[in-house]
Amino acid sequence: MSTLTHPPSSAASGLHGIFLSFPVALFSTALAADAAYLGSAEIQWTNFASWAIAGALVFTGLTVLFALAGWLRHIRRPGGVRRLVYLLVLAALFAVGLVNAFHHAQDGWSSVGTTGLALSAVSTLLALVAGWMFFSRTQAVEIVR
Repeated sequence: MSTLTHPPSSAASGLHGIFLSFPVALFSTALAADAAYLGSAEIQWTNFASWAIAGALVFTGLTVLFALAGWLRHIRRPGGVRRLVYLLVLAALFAVGLVNAFHHAQDGWSSVGTTGLALSAVSTLLALVAGWMFFSRTQAVEIVR
């Protein structure tokens, strides 16, 4: 008998992972666009960052719903605390992302500056942490030969 570890697989888990991929990619894109805007002062970069943040917030909201449902299903089982921490990271990501979206809604230079860049960096870091937490989950499966 041997043990094989692999990520949990279900349709909901797969959809959850797909939804989580969008905030990781879109918040990273917004960070890159903010950096490009600071280097060039071309206004289109801040518009691009604003749209990336808006898209990231939509998928972050969907991911929060999946995480909340998963936590409620496993609240008294092993791993419930880990799911709660994951849910809190996603909630913090949504909150920081929302503040970032409001900040990017300002005009011109004030929309990004160092504060906008810092908010985008924190959003990206939280998205990467959430992605790492979700995709590093494993469960043991016994294989009988």
